Amino acid sequence: MNTDARHARRTRLRQLTTLGLGGLLALGLSAHAHDGAAAAAAEAQASTSTGTTHTEIDGRQAAMRQSFVAVADAFSDALKTGDLERVGDFLAEDVLILESGGSERTREAYLRGHAGHDAAFLKEAQVRLLHRTVRTSEHMVWIGSEREIHATGDGGPMALLSSETLVLGDTPKGWKIVHIHWSSRPLKAGEGNR
Repeated sequence: MNTDARHARRTRLRQLTTLGLGGLLALGLSAHAHDGAAAAAAEAQASTSTGTTHTEIDGRQAAMRQSFVAVADAFSDALKTGDLERVGDFLAEDVLILESGGSERTREAYLRGHAGHDAAFLKEAQVRLLHRTVRTSEHMVWIGSEREIHATGDGGPMALLSSETLVLGDTPKGWKIVHIHWSSRPLKAGEGNR
């Protein structure tokens, strides 16, 4: 993708995010209005100030969130398949990765170190998404994912509950993952298939 196309895409995302936040703020005002006239005024202000309806705002916000979820899923898929070059494409140069009390503070440190171990662990693992939360702002997005993982490690089968937070930032090189936090714990009896 050339520089002009990236700039245009980034500008569109910023516009959508700003538009979405303005609409959400207006919706918040209408939700707290005490009478129908105040609610109608707040909704009219939202439509006038953005030039769009709440349905359009909601649709754009949902589409934007889905595009970031697609990035998170593509990153996870690249890691699971061991495509570390592609993994690196998603990461900011100065990404901060925290896991099990350890840290990598750059993309290169992660790719040279722990990424290979993560890919090897995930290669044969069965991973099921349990829950996902996405929050957006103008220059940052965070995605929280909870997963159930069944894998083999430390000499035998294991079942884990895993939590992941990905923070994407609008960098000079486009939207990149700027922070990852992974944590996991053994699955307790009766806790599976939530």
